Amino acid sequence: MTHRVVVVDDRRLVAEALASALRVRGHRVLAAGSPAARAVELVLGRQPEVCLFGCVAPEATGALAPVARLHREFPRCAVVVLGPVPRPMGVAAAFAAGARGYVRHDERIEGVERALARARAGEVAVAPSLLREAFTELLHPRDGAHAEGVRLAGLLTEREADVLVRIVEGEDTRRIAAGLGVAPSTARTHVQRLLTKLGTASRLEAAALAVRTGLLDHLAGRTG
Repeated sequence: MTHRVVVVDDRRLVAEALASALRVRGHRVLAAGSPAARAVELVLGRQPEVCLFGCVAPEATGALAPVARLHREFPRCAVVVLGPVPRPMGVAAAFAAGARGYVRHDERIEGVERALARARAGEVAVAPSLLREAFTELLHPRDGAHAEGVRLAGLLTEREADVLVRIVEGEDTRRIAAGLGVAPSTARTHVQRLLTKLGTASRLEAAALAVRTGLLDHLAGRTG
């Protein structure tokens, strides 16, 4: 089944890549743009069945305001939020704003398609594990920054933890590669995987997140 879709994402290249992938698979992409705040503008007058809403930080104040507005003004347009992995409060915030689905931003295109189909059919489109974590967090809230640091530390491999330490210390790709004993291209791959797991768009953002959550303290003993 094909869908009439509008794609928005805080990252322009991601929006373009998603739109291209969906077109290749036969869907009608009515518009694609960035940042996600343009969602209402792009939906207006186009009558899409689904809006794929890519958001770097869905739990941030005001980030999901466009989703709430779409829910109010365009109720026939199902919104699927494409967000970081996994942020329970972000999942909860997405559904509270009126989204019909939440998909990890590292999900394969087939998974995105399934979410679009379920949302269009009026069903809730979210992985059970994400929903379970969201409810657990709401019922048993933990100390914010500390809990986030613990959660993020559990996502990283030893190599990714080493890469994060080097990023915080200000090392560029060449120095990271030399320190790890790998090619620069391999180092870039490690960096990109790290950014994806942390849900950050840049090395600077990753370093700031590590400092804010005390992530490096939780990684102690895993690097070096």
